[in-house]
Amino acid sequence: MPRTPSEFAVHLLLEGGHREEVRFATIQDFQKWYSGELVPKAASNDFISVPIKNIQGEYMVVRPAKVVGIRVEPVYSGSVDRY
Repeated sequence: MPRTPSEFAVHLLLEGGHREEVRFATIQDFQKWYSGELVPKAASNDFISVPIKNIQGEYMVVRPAKVVGIRVEPVYSGSVDRY
């Protein structure tokens, strides 16, 4: 039986070399944000919100035109998490 990821870490590679990581509960949540927020405004310099999971009072905004790459990584957590 294939393992199911606990969540997905999305690494945003920004112009200028900055990197940010945000987490999505499911790949469908990421795809919904990507196709609904980022793609339609891909050439825009107006800010869009990036959802940050489980962080109260904190938010992130990016300029879609400054996103130069995205890496999506499945995260598997077992009964014992190692740090």
